[in-house]
Amino acid sequence: MTSVRRAQIDLRSDTLTVPDEPMRAAMAGAEVGDNVLDGDPTVRALEQRTAELLGKPAALWTPSGTMANVIALCQHLQRGDRFLAPRDAHVLLNELGSAAWLAGGMPEAIETDLGPGRPSPRTLERITSAGRNAPYYALRTSLLCLENTHNAAGGAVIPADEHAQLVATARDGGLSVHLDGARLWNAAVALNVPPAALTVGTDSVSVCFSKGLGAPVGSALAGSAEFIESARRTRQMLGGGVRQGGVLAASCMKALDRMGELAIDHANAARLASGLSDLGWDVRTPQTNIVLGAVADVERTLHSLRELDILAMPMAGRVRFVVHRETTSSVIDEALERISSELPSSAVHGTSQAGMRLHL
Repeated sequence: MTSVRRAQIDLRSDTLTVPDEPMRAAMAGAEVGDNVLDGDPTVRALEQRTAELLGKPAALWTPSGTMANVIALCQHLQRGDRFLAPRDAHVLLNELGSAAWLAGGMPEAIETDLGPGRPSPRTLERITSAGRNAPYYALRTSLLCLENTHNAAGGAVIPADEHAQLVATARDGGLSVHLDGARLWNAAVALNVPPAALTVGTDSVSVCFSKGLGAPVGSALAGSAEFIESARRTRQMLGGGVRQGGVLAASCMKALDRMGELAIDHANAARLASGLSDLGWDVRTPQTNIVLGAVADVERTLHSLRELDILAMPMAGRVRFVVHRETTSSVIDEALERISSELPSSAVHGTSQAGMRLHL
């Protein structure tokens, strides 16, 4: 293994982007005000634009996607209510139990039997129908929380027609619907549809500006005017009532201008997946910007990649690579060259020094 230091290739997340000069200029020149007392004009403009993009009457800027999700769950759930989410959803595994701790909800994972990240309407209907004649002391299920794209499923996309069927089934079962759309922009670009086509029928939807779109900070929660009015109070309780937030909102406005550029990330992710597959990796063809690789030993593979100055992360028992706007095709090619020439096959396939396959 070589010890030569070279440029680091960081594929841990699409949150790694930093503002470029046009974005910094927009932030520096933003019109601002006190967003808690009187409202910040740039924040208001961002919220209006986001609501229109998502097909909702109103939207609320939040500092993070986790805050947007927990605000939504606080609005939808009464304490002790059960909510459903696809297995390995972000709200189940990666938000520190805030759905239970702060929103008082009882989470339950539902199987993704249509494919990675995609539960079927039939599975959902089976769960909701079982609760129709339940005794008073049984759990009350009141919310379905979808995720599009599904992070742990490798950026998997729920198509618009499939989304509509899930929402209709939830409605028939008496459930409200929240959509965790942290990477909804990626789904819309991958399907070549407006973002609003993927939010039809939902009561609320969260989105992030600080992932592939490149803003340094910021997410949003959208829904009805009444929902957002109540959500604003919850945001304040959680410490999200920033003052001159227009400095950050301006970066989010600039980020939205670049939504179409996500197609480049998707193409580069496909380039990475194809190259890894050619090298013998077990990878799924990505729909968006996330590549998952199944390996014999995740931690060992991550360590070996670090030795090559390539950073990745564990996700759902696999190695996750995330492509973003600063990951050019030449960066992908360099990563593949390092892996091809310097990563021992045993680090990926679990082959011992004696040449025996390890079943890990």
